[in-house]
Amino acid sequence: MKNKTKITLERFSTNQYRMILEGIGVGFLTGLLVSVFRLGLEKAESLRDSVLDAAKTGGQMLILAFAALLCAYLVVCYCGRKVPLAGGSGIPQVKGEMKGQIEQNWWQIILAKFAGGIGAIGAGLSLGREGPSIQLGAMVGKGFSRLTNKLRTEEKMLMTCGAGAGLAGAFSAPLAGVVFSLEELHKNFSTDILLSTMAASVTSDFVSSYIFGLSPVFGLHIAGRLPLSRYWMVILLGLVLGVFGVFYNWMTSFVQDLYDKLPRKFMRVAVPFLCVAVLAACYPYVLGSGHGIVAEVARGDFAIKALLILLAVKFLFSIVSFGSGVPGGIFLPLLVLGAITGGLFAAAVGDLAGYGDIYLANFVILGMAGYFTAIVRAPITGVLLITEMTGDFKNFLSLSIVALVSYLAADILKGQPIYDQLLHRMLSKDADYGTTEETRSHKVLLESDVYIGCPMDGEKIEEMLLPPGCLVVSVQRDKREIVPSGSTILQGGDKLILLCSQSFVKVVEEKLNNICKSIRQ
Repeated sequence: MKNKTKITLERFSTNQYRMILEGIGVGFLTGLLVSVFRLGLEKAESLRDSVLDAAKTGGQMLILAFAALLCAYLVVCYCGRKVPLAGGSGIPQVKGEMKGQIEQNWWQIILAKFAGGIGAIGAGLSLGREGPSIQLGAMVGKGFSRLTNKLRTEEKMLMTCGAGAGLAGAFSAPLAGVVFSLEELHKNFSTDILLSTMAASVTSDFVSSYIFGLSPVFGLHIAGRLPLSRYWMVILLGLVLGVFGVFYNWMTSFVQDLYDKLPRKFMRVAVPFLCVAVLAACYPYVLGSGHGIVAEVARGDFAIKALLILLAVKFLFSIVSFGSGVPGGIFLPLLVLGAITGGLFAAAVGDLAGYGDIYLANFVILGMAGYFTAIVRAPITGVLLITEMTGDFKNFLSLSIVALVSYLAADILKGQPIYDQLLHRMLSKDADYGTTEETRSHKVLLESDVYIGCPMDGEKIEEMLLPPGCLVVSVQRDKREIVPSGSTILQGGDKLILLCSQSFVKVVEEKLNNICKSIRQ
């Protein structure tokens, strides 16, 4: 054990440039995999549209449409039964593994997520590609680690690289990929992790851009900056989105509770597929992720009544699709819902205030950023993601304001971030998620900043009262490294390196958040 601990410390202190190179490798592999996944989804969605058009004639083509839907259903059921952790968006699973609470088989997840994701999204369920892409990328990082015999600490870093590269490749948003990985998954902004994740995300984006081109995901025509005189509308929209986001998370939990009452998983999967059959006949516009809806709303192609109907049906279908637990993410559907909400807000309030629809596209992108932030509770990621996906850098101020307001509104209403909510629900089911005594005993390194004004600012290390076997092995202060002892006094701005068993990761991270990353009241 001492030799392993020594090796862990030595490799951690000398791996910055090596990790950047490995990040580039993980980013390249993830970019290839995610790009193939995107191509598969495009082909599947194109095939779905062709089959639906042909089925309108009835007869044999209608039978063919039902047969194709049944095949997709069987593929999704098979993947869910063989690899349960491949279900859902995949982001809670990655978060759980980063905390040492879940252990995933990397190659099984890649195969099942890839096939199940194409089956579910291609069939027309209201799901997105970003969650699967993030989980696929994280598993590429884990596979890279296992095949090259890396330490568990390095493995978590490589998984962070892969997750960021997955989002970057899915949406051509490298900066959002970096920030999401650090803000939502790793919960740490250390230089080493930042640089390696940035290398992976940029590499993945380069690969996907080479295949899909340099155009942004949403090709919107945005008139210009929103005048400051209309920022009261931005604040009001942020409040609306904050409340709507909390309602979305509550409805997700409510629908999952209803699904849990079904005795068999194949019954749960059948519900959204039956919805696809019904909607294909009466309202096919809401099938799939809804990527094309955003541009149409921004152009003003919908009247207010049509937007209300679209919002209601898309909202319910998205909740039913995601709540069933089939492979697929929520980013893209919730961005579509945010865009519809922003367009509806601009049409209603703009007409009342006499502003018209000149800045309709502005409110569409504001709706996406604010709704994402209210649901995911990652405001920086939300602002960067929408900026990169639209290619518009003129409305950074208004995007930041709507994200801040929607975040505060959701926080005041005590809404739980969606991925924390999903992870807690997953772990509360008392299922076996692959962790063993051996994996729980692995030693890992954690990093933590000491915030100025936090409870440990000016206190001795021994006052931290860490769990047995958890040690502070290094204190970095003003680019100097201090070998700590129990009597070492910490200062705001220090960075701590801690060594602990993987089983204690969650407990230690929570304690560090309370004593080192919060301001003393």
